[in-house]
Amino acid sequence: MKEFREIRKTHSLLTVCKTPDLAAEVTLQPIDRLGVDAAILFADILLPLEPMGIDLEFARGEGPIIHNRIREAADVERLRVIDPAIELAFVGQAIDRIQRSLQNRVPLIGFAGAPFTLASYLIEGGHSRNYLLTKRMMYDTPSLWRKLMQKLAGVIGDYLLFQIRSGVQAVQIFDSWVGILSPFDYDEYVLPYVRQIIEGLKGEKIPVIHFGTGTAALLENMSEAGGDVIGIDWRIHLNEAWARIGFDRAVQGNLDPAVLLAPLPEIERRVLDILKRAGGRPGHIFNLGHGILPETPVEHVCAVVDMVHNFKVPEAASDGI
Repeated sequence: MKEFREIRKTHSLLTVCKTPDLAAEVTLQPIDRLGVDAAILFADILLPLEPMGIDLEFARGEGPIIHNRIREAADVERLRVIDPAIELAFVGQAIDRIQRSLQNRVPLIGFAGAPFTLASYLIEGGHSRNYLLTKRMMYDTPSLWRKLMQKLAGVIGDYLLFQIRSGVQAVQIFDSWVGILSPFDYDEYVLPYVRQIIEGLKGEKIPVIHFGTGTAALLENMSEAGGDVIGIDWRIHLNEAWARIGFDRAVQGNLDPAVLLAPLPEIERRVLDILKRAGGRPGHIFNLGHGILPETPVEHVCAVVDMVHNFKVPEAASDGI
């Protein structure tokens, strides 16, 4: 969006995240412009890592870079267990500003990175093609891996609780990189820590969305880890994924973000396919299968919002489930 790019001309990503007025402004920009049904807190999944002692930089054109990546036991020991209400107080302040502006027009969704994705950033130092350093720690030093994941799970759980108590109405756990794992590795090295986080949020009685990409082989495993809503990426048909997850659970997804660059008739064809596959069942949140691409025309996003809002559920599918 042009409004966001104007802010980014003079402020770094971290500055926007750490300045409550700016974070609130960016969070609210899509609500009136796009007509979406929820606001998503503007933040970054790596925010908790800085106060934990990580030297983090967002390099232009390269994304996040960790300058003191995790290599050995001493590095894990040095990671601080933080109090998000203190070290990430600016997030709570942004939530307060957003809610005062929203006046309950739409719900506000908070989020955090999942332990595996944050651990991978810490070990790899940034993006990776094969995650060999991460897998090497998992396989070669499983006790060290468990210490790292336990420390991250504790901080992430506390961070999400802080967001909930600051006023968000739902939270999402992002496991952006977990799709590189086999089901065996997921169960062994990831599932216990995600389950720990989600179990710790149950007393708050708000929806928890559990999302990953490249996870067509992990849907049952992710469901077992928990979450009221399971996010689905575009690499599997929505109805097939939902049947595997179970219709007692809600789902979120699953338009390929690249489709938004297509001509409008093709976008409509793909949007309607997803909505028809949902079958009128309660519990489908229409969304992209991952983050929006920078090249996306804003008018195409507005068109998709209208397509979804104007979709009529077939009568035969609207009852009985």
